[in-house]
Amino acid sequence: MRFEKGHKEQTRQRIIKVASERFRKDGVEAVGIAGLMAEAGLTHGGFYAHFESKEDLLRAAMVAAMDTTRERLNRAAEKNGLEGLVRRYLRPSHRDTPEDGCTIASLVAEIARHEPETREVFSRRVEGFLGRITENLPELPEAERKPAAIGILGVMLGALQLARAVTDPALSDAILENGIRSALRLAKPEK
Repeated sequence: MRFEKGHKEQTRQRIIKVASERFRKDGVEAVGIAGLMAEAGLTHGGFYAHFESKEDLLRAAMVAAMDTTRERLNRAAEKNGLEGLVRRYLRPSHRDTPEDGCTIASLVAEIARHEPETREVFSRRVEGFLGRITENLPELPEAERKPAAIGILGVMLGALQLARAVTDPALSDAILENGIRSALRLAKPEK
């Protein structure tokens, strides 16, 4: 049976989309290839026509998801600078939908145990995220921008993860709000 031109790439992108959502929501280890392919409306056997391994799919899914997050945060930063970026990141809807959220926050602990090539892909995207934060720190002296960006990213990631983990909704909201304040405080020059 012949498929339309571009069918294979469309199928690959559908697998990547499903995988990126499932990996962020459930974790890499909890997601099996058979279930993932079924969710994408495909057979398990078709997986290897698109990817060499689950690790290969993980890298592709990370890139796609992290690029989407970067685009969203770039738009927020273009409108409202660092505050827009931080507020977009630490908002309740981001907390409540990990499958559509930041790959770094969802997978950081797991990625540390993966192959060096996977960790390198992850690292390059983290560097890009840090660069975007650094660009939005014009009030700080040049030498202080990257260290501040690292601190801001750490606060954002920690606040998001902690807000997702606690069971008390009021505490979760307070964690997000205080994460915003703490991250923005790091962007100010010391007096």
